[in-house]
Amino acid sequence: MTKPTLHFLLTAVAATAILSLTGCETTRTASHSHSFKFDPPNKMPKNPSAVKVKISTGAQRLYVVEGNEVLIATPVTVGKAASPTPQGDFKIYSKQAHRRRVSQPDAGYPMTYWMEFKPAYGIHWGFMKPSPATHGCVRMPLIAAKEVFAIVPKGAPLNIAKSQPWDETIGKSLPVLDDGPLPNPPKSYLHSPQVFSDAAKGKMWNF
Repeated sequence: MTKPTLHFLLTAVAATAILSLTGCETTRTASHSHSFKFDPPNKMPKNPSAVKVKISTGAQRLYVVEGNEVLIATPVTVGKAASPTPQGDFKIYSKQAHRRRVSQPDAGYPMTYWMEFKPAYGIHWGFMKPSPATHGCVRMPLIAAKEVFAIVPKGAPLNIAKSQPWDETIGKSLPVLDDGPLPNPPKSYLHSPQVFSDAAKGKMWNF
């Protein structure tokens, strides 16, 4: 094999490796991070009675809106295929900042900043996953849950649909959140009053 031929082959292999690496990086369209640092910008409503909540199950996004203005937008985790989040028009008829799961499994588990829209279905804080993972409830990141809870009044209309008008704009700018790699906090902590006092400060355990 002549030196020019060898040089050509080595160059081709290197180029292929670079392209392969580039292709691998391209498939990672968004970096995943845990949800406890996510602090979305928000605006307080001018007229609280005009506030509405819109959830996109397809994009896994929640938008709090007043008229055509989005006050806050956040990633959410919705129900998996076997237990989907119900779609349709609802009202937030119950709010409870310090709520715990009452049924098994995991009775006593904190469901902080609970906003109920259908019996046994609510929007609340929960560990985030990048794909549908719940039993039908809608999980939010902790700081976003605190802010949404403060902005959304009891009785606010809620629309849950496969998509919402902001999915291709505001929704696409939101990060991909994945709490899966995080360690599980001790049950003693999750069942203690401290989990709620920490949530009021926008934090949990040692995350």
